[in-house]
Amino acid sequence: MVSYFLFLSLLHFLSPVFSDDRLALLRLQSAVRGRTLQWNTTSATPCSWEGVKCDTTTNRVVSLRLPGDGLTGQLPPYSIGNLTELRALSLRDNSLSGPIPSDLSSCTHLQDLHLQGNNLSGEIPTGFFALTELARVNLAGNRFSGALSTSGFNGLIKLTTLYLENNQFAGPLPDLNRLLHLTNFNVSFNGLLTGSIPSSLGTTHSSRSFLGTSLCSGPLVPCSNSSSNNNNNNNNLSGGAIAGIAIGSMVVLVLVFVLIFISWRKYTTINGTSPSEMTSKGSPLPFSPVKPPERQSWNVPQSSSIVVVEEDSRSDSSFSSDIRAKERLRAAIKNGGNDGLVFFGEEDGFEGFGLQELLRASAQVMGKGTVGSTYKAYLDSGVEVIVKRLKNVCVSEKEFKDKMEEFASLVHENLEPLRGYFYGRDEKLLIYDSLSNGSLSSLLHGDRNNKRQLSWETRAKIALGAASGFNYLHSVNSGTAHGNINSSNVFLTDNLEARVSEFGLTELVSSVPNSNGYRAPEVNDSRKISQKADVYSFGIVLLELLTGKAPDHVLTEEGIELPNWVNSVVQEKWTIEVFDPDLLVEYENLDEKMVHLLHIAITCTALLPDKRPSMLEVTQRIREICG
Repeated sequence: MVSYFLFLSLLHFLSPVFSDDRLALLRLQSAVRGRTLQWNTTSATPCSWEGVKCDTTTNRVVSLRLPGDGLTGQLPPYSIGNLTELRALSLRDNSLSGPIPSDLSSCTHLQDLHLQGNNLSGEIPTGFFALTELARVNLAGNRFSGALSTSGFNGLIKLTTLYLENNQFAGPLPDLNRLLHLTNFNVSFNGLLTGSIPSSLGTTHSSRSFLGTSLCSGPLVPCSNSSSNNNNNNNNLSGGAIAGIAIGSMVVLVLVFVLIFISWRKYTTINGTSPSEMTSKGSPLPFSPVKPPERQSWNVPQSSSIVVVEEDSRSDSSFSSDIRAKERLRAAIKNGGNDGLVFFGEEDGFEGFGLQELLRASAQVMGKGTVGSTYKAYLDSGVEVIVKRLKNVCVSEKEFKDKMEEFASLVHENLEPLRGYFYGRDEKLLIYDSLSNGSLSSLLHGDRNNKRQLSWETRAKIALGAASGFNYLHSVNSGTAHGNINSSNVFLTDNLEARVSEFGLTELVSSVPNSNGYRAPEVNDSRKISQKADVYSFGIVLLELLTGKAPDHVLTEEGIELPNWVNSVVQEKWTIEVFDPDLLVEYENLDEKMVHLLHIAITCTALLPDKRPSMLEVTQRIREICG
């Protein structure tokens, strides 16, 4: 009897705290089912249920994350809307349908909302814009429709991320001039969006944010002021008039082509070159079978004489290779030219070229990172090289050139060698080999239609190779660090061997804020990176290899750092959900080696630097597991 009264007292104590949240979640479970059916509903509180997190102070549900949990049906009223202390909601990659519940407006503390990859539809409800604490919103890949409210979105002044792509939104794009912190934005593939892109968005976001729409201006083609008038006038024209205009336009076009062809024939005759000889005598077409459409101008001023510095051609594959002496590096100096390019390693088969040839090359933008932009340049001779265009260089010319020779002297089988550089008043360029498989980042996160599945064996080989390269850098001396470790700086050879690139470059440029999810929490100045900070960044790369998730995307979609997301999943004993689904295709059950490598990655990403292993320890442990 006493126990009965104690039980009633406990329920009475819990009821004002948990009953509303618990009932709300049960109502959600009955409507969308999926893996919520695994919830232990006999528990007095919902805080132990999968995907549910509570604030231990207020005893209220503050986070609900059920991504890819097989949820179907519509979100019912009085479910999520009753979780009034909710901070984070992630229901992405399910099969939910119907509208956003109007009572979501009751979740006034909501900061992260991730509903992408469902079949949700209808207009964004007015109450949605009452959620003024929202920082990250992702509604991509649904069937939402209607106009985008200017006043509504401008009221969400804390937004940093707004993804609305692959929906059915229509009308003009709102001028989001009050969203001063908006850094991630995308409305691509909403075919009914029309009109001019407001300057508040067009000047801060690239064309990739507006693809597949009918928008214009900004990073897209300029708007034609007369286009709308012409369209209206066309409605008043007869069919015969329209046909006459079309025929006349075709005749003019043909005449223009004929005149161009005649002029070209005359030019080639005067210069003694037949059309068939054009491709063999200075043709602007590169030898490479792929020529990107974009041409970049380097704007490099003319400078002092070119210097070619040759290296010893022997390959040092020793794990603990020493630095090659500068005397050996500069043993054979050849002077010539007048364009300021400096090359290293012609004896290794690398062919130098002139600045003008580089200026004539077509250049494909590969990416923009912490220290500058990266391009693949296609030279007329058929050579392809990677060009790093540094920004905000803050060292003197002498210090810059000394650093270049130091970087070129570092030789290891898992380091990508520096092939050359240019130092000018306005431009600083670095030249590397072009590797056919590109970077680890592009392989992991490229277009899924072209994504190459990486087996466990391949990922293990990449992990060991990259670790060996970073460990070699740390072995040079106690103060040597890479400074900018991420998957974009790990390149892959034809045999998918890892090559570490861009080491030491953060020492040359002004300090930049951390925004990509790789930097250790103790780092305040990007120019002063310790070896233990390198270990943290490498741990992130390992997690990226194992999960298939990009750190910045996890931060954007889940609102937490990649290590925190991994730890939260592991602590909930759902370790298998951490791993990349493409990796698990090979195995019905987890491979013990995968789990061991995961534990190494978690150890590397410890918050306190003293708790992290050295790069040598990491390399040895990976070799024991994967070697």
